[in-house]
Amino acid sequence: MKSDLPKKLEKAGTLADIFEIVKRAVELELAKSRGGLMLGLANLGNQPGGFFGAFYPVGTNIIVMNKIPMMRIKETKPELYKPYAFHVLLHEYLHSLGYLDEGQVRQMAYDITLALFGEEHLATQVAAHPLRFIPNLAYPNINWQPEDINIELVQDFDRGSSVSYIG
Repeated sequence: MKSDLPKKLEKAGTLADIFEIVKRAVELELAKSRGGLMLGLANLGNQPGGFFGAFYPVGTNIIVMNKIPMMRIKETKPELYKPYAFHVLLHEYLHSLGYLDEGQVRQMAYDITLALFGEEHLATQVAAHPLRFIPNLAYPNINWQPEDINIELVQDFDRGSSVSYIG
């Protein structure tokens, strides 16, 4: 392991703190970055056999995370919360940098996490085998989609940018 990012993730207190670690990881491994991103939290539904953790609408400046898996993690395995949030934000941040192929982004997220966190870290395990964590991400036997998506913006999310909105 060649970074102090695992310790920083452990100490992170908010999603904004975790996102700063995501940006640093990408900068270290890919020498790429972008600013002006916003984070929205929304109830995007629950799928027992899989999960919909987040999405990045191409051409925008927002990442939208599903609140349901985050609530489920806090109930079942709270120590998974930060590694999970890191993985989801890393995946969507890579999309925001122009990497749109899902398979490529999954591999990139794993490679970056492995290089900076090591094989044994929970963040690397989530990146390597996300389906193994479904019981901690989705409520069993409940499949529902919300009728309306209300997105709550996280204040002061992207600290490295003074841009607050891009239309």
